[in-house]
Amino acid sequence: MKNTIINLFALTSLASAAAAAPQDFDFKDPKGVNNAVFTLDAPLEAISGSANGVSGTVRFDPADPAATKGKITVAASSLHVPNPVMKEHLHGPQWLDTSRHPEITFEAKSLANVKTSGENTTADVTGTLTLKGVAREITVPVRFTYLKDKLGVRVPNQQGDLLVIRANFSIKRSDYGINPKAPTDKVADTIELSLSIAGAAPR
Repeated sequence: MKNTIINLFALTSLASAAAAAPQDFDFKDPKGVNNAVFTLDAPLEAISGSANGVSGTVRFDPADPAATKGKITVAASSLHVPNPVMKEHLHGPQWLDTSRHPEITFEAKSLANVKTSGENTTADVTGTLTLKGVAREITVPVRFTYLKDKLGVRVPNQQGDLLVIRANFSIKRSDYGINPKAPTDKVADTIELSLSIAGAAPR
């Protein structure tokens, strides 16, 4: 009887440790739903578009979200605007120069002001944004939603957890050498960015 109790306690401890262990979430979405949205709202003209070439890995521990690390990558060639001529310019040398700089990346370094309520964690994430070959440190407000055992709801016949990341922030076009000579009454210097992506940790 004593040995049985000890064994049960050991199994419970192992299960608790496994549940609390950090997990690696893969953000390459086979459904193509993950996306980033961008908007430049100048006085004379508004430009908006999206990108769905999202990938990357984030290590997240629901018991210690402040230790979160990871890197999100967006394929620059996946950025899309409805106007085909504008899209050609967007991918060209003056704008994103996607042939020379095929990836846009954000690598998280540290989290501050971490607050968790239920399945949601908010934090100010500091990391390096690399865009058109220019790397700058920025701080972004992020909301993490940890959905235990919900992978099967998104991807049938798969067991595991989901991590949803949402962020809204802005950057300066001129900081990254994106068509710096464009008149700001037609092309806003401020780029508003919105990110809504889900990563999977299969079991």
